[in-house]
Amino acid sequence: MSTDETTRNKATAARLHDAVHTRDLEMISKVIDEIVAPDLVFHAPVPMGMTGAQALKQVWAVLLRAFPDIHVTVEDVIAEGDKVVSRNTVTGTHRGEYQGMPPTGRSVTYGEIFILRFEDGRIAEIWGVVDVLSQMRQLGAVS
Repeated sequence: MSTDETTRNKATAARLHDAVHTRDLEMISKVIDEIVAPDLVFHAPVPMGMTGAQALKQVWAVLLRAFPDIHVTVEDVIAEGDKVVSRNTVTGTHRGEYQGMPPTGRSVTYGEIFILRFEDGRIAEIWGVVDVLSQMRQLGAVS
């Protein structure tokens, strides 16, 4: 894989991040359609019954409903070959239903790491590790 492709993949990952920052589900969905393979393989807890790019759109619909002020800060980006890795800090205020919990009004801050694999310039596969335990503790769901 060329340096140009790695640079292009990093720019594509940044484009997804920029779309997420709009907190506009329509914009996020449009960008997902443009840069994510329709048959995306998503290795992360995703809504049952959904696959591919649709599952990624649904994840953002759920997050935006639960945390309308969600903010993802990219702490590190590492790119090599066909993969781009980002370590992020997520913040938000729980203002809508999430994981069966009614809104608590509590703020959360948690970490996540995502690995994106690219194929033909599009995101073809995603691995995600999210500190859900920390998130749930802050929401008061677990002690």
